[in-house]
This record gives sequence, structure tokens and C-alpha cells, in this order.
Amino acid sequence: MVVSNSPTSQSTPASLPPSVFTLPQTAQLEALFTIIRDKETSRGDFLFYSDRIIRLLVEEGLNHLPVIPKTVTTPTGATYEGVGFEGKICGVSILRAGEAMEAGLREVCRSVRIGKILIQRDEETAQAKLFYAKLPQDIAQRYVLLLDPMLATGGSAIKAVEVLKEHGVPEDRIIFINLIASPEGLKNFCGKYPLTRVITGWIDQCLNEKAYIIPGLGDFGERRYCV
Repeated sequence: MVVSNSPTSQSTPASLPPSVFTLPQTAQLEALFTIIRDKETSRGDFLFYSDRIIRLLVEEGLNHLPVIPKTVTTPTGATYEGVGFEGKICGVSILRAGEAMEAGLREVCRSVRIGKILIQRDEETAQAKLFYAKLPQDIAQRYVLLLDPMLATGGSAIKAVEVLKEHGVPEDRIIFINLIASPEGLKNFCGKYPLTRVITGWIDQCLNEKAYIIPGLGDFGERRYCV
């Protein structure tokens, strides 16, 4: 089930852009987020429970890929009329935090290709700047799952989609997956790329004056990779 444009919890705005989808806001999901938000949570628990959420997000992202009819023969000799994915997919992580989501994608998509994009803020212009991109050569023929745990201002995600489009990927063949999003980031991103679907686990309250998501969970990369 996909929850879209439905205020099922206090963290979800009453109105969302039509391209934004959240995971079902269940008590179990909120419990998982409560664990990873807690500053006292150990690194081991943070890894384990954030990975659980990432797996749910990837599965939901795959639900948004188009399918075509496919007929197979079962071991009983019967014919089954089912579906198959329309095209090939690949993942693209926004470094460094996005790499944490690659394993979750590989767990459900066998032999999936993975690309990487490094984007950092230019201190002089305060704009997102591309430093590195390594993408599959045939990425223009694939559906892309763009991976980044946090959507704050939206600057990095917007730049990443720009890079993908420059490599021939149509906007509507990109699915952006993240754990936590801010309303401001969603507004900025969807205003720029209304055809790109956004799959998020939770929509938080706001950004503070330092552009940190509130209540958020801190720096995902630091909590993920630093002991």
C-alpha cells in the first residue's frame, strides 16, 4: 500500500505534491524512526534499524516501476499470466551517506548496477557543486533509483537529477528514495522536477536556521560511519 497526500500522522503535511509518496505511517515504522533518532542509540543499533527502514523504502520504490504482461509455465504445466518489469534499473547513490542505501538495493535486486555522484556545497557561492560522477554507460536506457538518506534543502538532490538528465535519463524515469525529508526540501525539489517520484520514510517539521532537519536524526553519515 502507498500512502500519498494523506495526513496519517503529525509529521505528514496535509497536502503533498502528487509526486511524493511516504511509507505507511505505522506504529512499527515510528518505533524504528524513534530508535535511530535517539542520540543515545548505539552505532550498531543505528546501523541495524536504519537498514530495516532502507529495505522498506527500496521495496516501495520498486512498486513504482512500470510492468508489462508476462506469461510463464509453472512446474505443474499450468500457464500463469503475470507481469515483469518493463526495463532495466540501476541505483545511483549521492556520496557519502547515499552509499549506506546500496546494500538494501542489492538485497532485493540481484546484480543491480550502481552509480555514484559526489556533490558538495561550494563555500563561495553556497551552491551544490558536482565533484565526481561515475554512472553505468547505458544509464539513459535504465530506470534510476536515486539514493540519499536525508532531503534537507534539496540542493544536492536537485543537482544529482541535473547530472542524470545530462546523461540522458528522462526525469520521469528517476525515483528518489530517502529516509527523512523536510517540507522545504520537498517543495524545492518537486518544484524543480515535478515528474520525478519521491519515496520518503518520514516528513519532518522544518529546517532550522542552519538548514538542519528538525527533529531529524543528526548527521546520518557521521552516525553511520564513525565509531
